[in-house]
This record gives sequence, C-alpha cells and structure tokens, in this order.
Amino acid sequence: MTGSRPFPAPSQSDPMTWQPSATLPTIAARAKLNRLLRDFFARRDVMEVETPLLCASTATDPHLSSWHSCANGKTYYLQTSPEFCMKRLLAAGCGPIYQLGKAFRHEEHSRQHNPEFTLLEWYRPDWSLTRLMDEVEALVLNAASAFGLTLEPFPRLTYQQAFEDTVGLNPHRCSAQDLLQVANAQISGDFSTLDRDGLLDLVASHLVEPKLPREGVILTEFPASKASLAKTGLSSKGDTVALRAELYIRGLEIANAYQELVDAAEQAQRFQQDLHYRENHQLACVPNPGQLIAALQNGFPECAGVALGLDRLLMVLLGCDNIEEVLSFTTTRA
Repeated sequence: MTGSRPFPAPSQSDPMTWQPSATLPTIAARAKLNRLLRDFFARRDVMEVETPLLCASTATDPHLSSWHSCANGKTYYLQTSPEFCMKRLLAAGCGPIYQLGKAFRHEEHSRQHNPEFTLLEWYRPDWSLTRLMDEVEALVLNAASAFGLTLEPFPRLTYQQAFEDTVGLNPHRCSAQDLLQVANAQISGDFSTLDRDGLLDLVASHLVEPKLPREGVILTEFPASKASLAKTGLSSKGDTVALRAELYIRGLEIANAYQELVDAAEQAQRFQQDLHYRENHQLACVPNPGQLIAALQNGFPECAGVALGLDRLLMVLLGCDNIEEVLSFTTTRA
C-alpha cells in the first residue's frame, strides 16, 4: 500500500499490543448488531450484496483520500465506500440492496475515525429521500431499543436553520468574507487560504455541528456546492440546495443520505470538476470513474441511498467516547 501519511508502528516493546482494542463483550455486541441489521433488511426484502474492495477507480471528491496498491501492472484503489459498484448493480436491475462491509479512507486516526472502518450502505429504487430517512430512523431506533437505549424520533432541521441559529448567516447566500469574519472571531487559526466551500466546512464543523441537538437530529437541504453525487433542488425559500440528509447523534455524524443523481452527463461534469480541482490544488490524481458513468447512461432508476457508519452507531449504542473501544483491532494494532 502507498500513502502520504504512514501510521505509527505499534511499540514492539509493549507486550500487550497483541490484544484487541475492544473488550470481548463489545465484540459480542457488534455481532449482535450485525444480526439485528441483517434481520431488519430481510424483513423488508432488501437483498444483501457484496462488491469489491479493490477497484480500478475511486471517489473523486477532493475531501477524500484513497489508499492504493498495484497488481499486474495496474493501480487499484481501496474503496472509500461501496457506492460506485452498488450503483452499477442498481443499473443492472438488482432492486433494493444493502451491503455491510469495510471501507477505507486515508485520514489520520482520531477519536471518531479509524482509516479502516465499517459501513452499512443501502439503496431504495423509487423512494424519496424523506422516505429513506424515515427508514434510517426506524433502523436506528430499533437498534437502540435492542440495546436498552431510549431514543426519541429525530427532529428534522435544515442546514440553513442550523447555520442561522448558530452563527446568524444564511449558508446559501452569505459571502466568503462573511464566513471568514465569523471564523476569525470564533475559531483559532489562519483561514485566509480557504475558499468559500472550505470556510463553510470549517464553520459547520467547529461551530454549527457542536450545537446540534445531542439526542439526535436529521439535517437536510445542504448547500448546492455539497451535492457530490446527489440531486439538487429548490428549498421552500427558493435557494438551490443539495438533496442530502445527515443524521447526527451525540456529536457524531452517523449517516449520510442522497436523493441520487441519475443524470449521467451532469455526473460526468461533476467528476471532471473534482479532477480539475485536484490537479489545481496538487492533490493526488485519481481515474475518472467511467464505469459508473456508463452504468448511468445505460439507465439508472430514481433512487435514494444512504451510508451509515456502523462503528459510530455502536459507539452511541454502548455509550463509548472513542472509536477504539468498538474495534477489535485499530490500525495501530492491526
């Protein structure tokens, strides 16, 4: 494997590094959660699928960094999510599908992130994003009940409402200078090199997200620049927004959902914009995901899809503060 930030090797002088990061009861709790999730989807006639971890292309999103390796003279990428291959299955006519498996993102290990993690991802053809988020809520509340945790149905809050309540700015209309003034006043650091999108992310992560309801909230109607692989539409106030929704519980982003973009030409244009951004900002070059574009051109159903971080959900269910507590072996112990 190659990457720009090597992980520290475990101390060979520590005789305890062979042991799991998580306790045995926590490892058993993960097995219980996996059984519960598979039963949830079996009862709803959603088919479990498997897709490759190593693929010839990967996410173009400039905010994501992929691990890669070479075999038979060709570069392959460990997937940041199974999205691309699952969408190819949808284009082939699989119908509603889900996958429970590993994903990889080349980021620093932290309290909330391990470079190798577990995702639950599923897609619902002919469903709206609203209907899918109702199902996300049902799944999480069902899991909470099974673990003896009481959670109430999650309120819905638009990105604009959350932003205005916290920093007094309309995120769809404010300028980069407005965001920079807020950042300089309330966050330590030099942010003069950040563009408007970067400032939006900064203010959201440092000021807005910490103020979201602790017991859970579904955030909707993201700025259009955050659409990625989601459709855009108009908000009730006439702003163009990304048809995305995210579930937060106790300060953790648990799930990220899209009303999926089905227009092959628009998706190809977005990929090209990502690749140009990577080139202009000296980020790692990645291939254009041509197989996904071909699948969209073949005919892709109207669809809503979601990726849910299973490790983080387990943290909520067990009251854990560090992702290390719910992993059998972290990257530093693997």
